[in-house]
Amino acid sequence: MAYKKLFASWAGFAAIFSSGLVHAEYAWNFPEPVTPLALDTLHVHNKFMLISIAIFFVVLAIMIYSIFAHRKSKGHQPANFTGPSTKSQVLWTLVPFALLLFIDFVVMGIPAYHSVVMMEDTKTDADMVLKVTGSQWKWQYEYPAEGIKFVSTLATPEGQIYNKEAKSEHYLLDVDNHVVLPVNKKVRILLTSTDVIHTWWVPQFGAKRDAIPGFMRETWARIEKPGIYRGQCAELCGKGHGFMPIVVEAVSEPDYKAWVAQQKARQASAAASAERQWSKDELMKQGAEVYAKQCVVCHQANGQGLPPTFPALAGSKLINGPMLDAGGHLIKDGHLDRVMNGKPGTAMQVFKTLLSDAEIASVVTFERNSFGNKMGDMVQPAQVKALR
Repeated sequence: MAYKKLFASWAGFAAIFSSGLVHAEYAWNFPEPVTPLALDTLHVHNKFMLISIAIFFVVLAIMIYSIFAHRKSKGHQPANFTGPSTKSQVLWTLVPFALLLFIDFVVMGIPAYHSVVMMEDTKTDADMVLKVTGSQWKWQYEYPAEGIKFVSTLATPEGQIYNKEAKSEHYLLDVDNHVVLPVNKKVRILLTSTDVIHTWWVPQFGAKRDAIPGFMRETWARIEKPGIYRGQCAELCGKGHGFMPIVVEAVSEPDYKAWVAQQKARQASAAASAERQWSKDELMKQGAEVYAKQCVVCHQANGQGLPPTFPALAGSKLINGPMLDAGGHLIKDGHLDRVMNGKPGTAMQVFKTLLSDAEIASVVTFERNSFGNKMGDMVQPAQVKALR
């Protein structure tokens, strides 16, 4: 038994010091701050740590001195303490108490108050607004002034998740669509959620704020250094919690304007795609891509789902049933209605606010003709546009 315990101990130490082999990150301090908020938080943290360490060593020194200077072997007898009674005892009780109050409310309290006021000042001199909406398990970003909206989902291949491929450098921290923001601009960030509580957290921004259904929360960031910054949802928001990363790309203002123009052109192209007739092959190809990004976490790659929370699509009565009536209207709780409008009280989201007409049409067509489902029909983007 002794040998087994020794082996287990050494194995534990080996696991700790081999974290680099599994891309685990460890550091002695905060990540490099790139916003005024993160820098202020770091300064306050370091100041508090120095004060706490100083208090610890002073108290420890007094304890060690008292233990050795007043030990029994030197003839000292234990005292019967009844509380401070003499003036000196009262003084030695009140002075440390007053000192701790001064440290807590003045030395630490004033910087902490300044940091909190700074965190909550989201509106003063704000240059732009970014709206962030959390959903299981993805982020939707909106730039109201620019009319841009897109969804950002996990881009890590399934092969890495299921240990069929080697893990990449940014395992579970890659997304298909980056949030792009200009440097040296104050960005007011509005946060909400469509289902459960999520937390938008980018460590290098010093920003960590809950996104709560039915509420609009706020934070802000002014990124002072170009680069790519990664974060993730910091709330236990369900089984896909670990698959909800955040990637922010900070660029110069000219590059940001170029990106805005590119996004507007992409959205115009997506809108125009609803006006043309798509072939079934085109719908199936795009539908497979949409399914892999939006649906696979819940319904699985094979369409078997994770019943009862996430029902199987393979052989589903819903999918293998009618979705439009004779007049071309949505059948309540039909396949297309369920994808567009979700189902209250379940994890099935409202996708008409997240996906384009072409994306909805293609994923519905894909699901009706995959996983053993052989309906043979298809949905055109123009139909989805008319049904919104």
